[in-house]
Amino acid sequence: MTNASALPGQPRGAVVSGRATARAINVLAPNPSAMTLDGTNTWIVAEPDSDLAVVIDPGPLDEVHLRNVVATAEEAGKRIALALLTHGHPDHAEGAGRFAELTGTKVRALDPALRLGDEGLAAGEVIRTGGLELRVVPTPGHTADSLCFHLPADRAVLTGDTILGRGTTVVAHPDGRLGDYLDSLRRLRSLTVDDGVHTVLPGHGPVLEDAQGAVEFYLAHRANRLAQVETAVENGHRSAADVVAHVYADVDRSLWPAAELSVRAQLEYLREHGLI
Repeated sequence: MTNASALPGQPRGAVVSGRATARAINVLAPNPSAMTLDGTNTWIVAEPDSDLAVVIDPGPLDEVHLRNVVATAEEAGKRIALALLTHGHPDHAEGAGRFAELTGTKVRALDPALRLGDEGLAAGEVIRTGGLELRVVPTPGHTADSLCFHLPADRAVLTGDTILGRGTTVVAHPDGRLGDYLDSLRRLRSLTVDDGVHTVLPGHGPVLEDAQGAVEFYLAHRANRLAQVETAVENGHRSAADVVAHVYADVDRSLWPAAELSVRAQLEYLREHGLI
């Protein structure tokens, strides 16, 4: 058995619903897959002594899950006052409309098309609800609208799909761009260095205890993949599909379509920088 402390980011262990930090409770959605890992993590965050809570990523349009989120908050003595989205992919956002109906809350997101209410989200904005403080961190790359939420009181960051609890994420070309994603990882690294963030509360997979280690692993992984793609092109593998078959030969073929999106983003990045 592999020691979890030796894995990138030091994953906490099995992915389960329940309390992860003093202010964050996970409700795991029943949508496991190769792309969603164990399922979507829907986060309920609140100050311990407050009766108000914020939900981040209501998750898929699954009535049982959405009602379970509400029930979990109520069991903790909380009323849900607001919902936030890290990005618009259906496994995170599809249930937001129904969730708003169940709770009477607004849904705030970077993408205006995903908002329910007048307010969006802006880089650097501080959201305060029931004494809770969340800081909006722009992290485009996985998608153009990707955001993270810094939870200073727990020295934690909720990362959506920008950093996962296991494996690495897809740069979902053409909406996602590799240059943006690398900048976002560096922005998250600065949170770990300058702001003391040590815990990653991801959109999928287990909680990570070593945020800086996770970011450094992601940056190294991207640099390595980019070098592999550049070498593949130099060796005559021109199309994205051809590069995937060469570079990702040891990866489960069910993941190749997602890998091709990342390869397209990598090829675009290499062309923009005159490297191929």
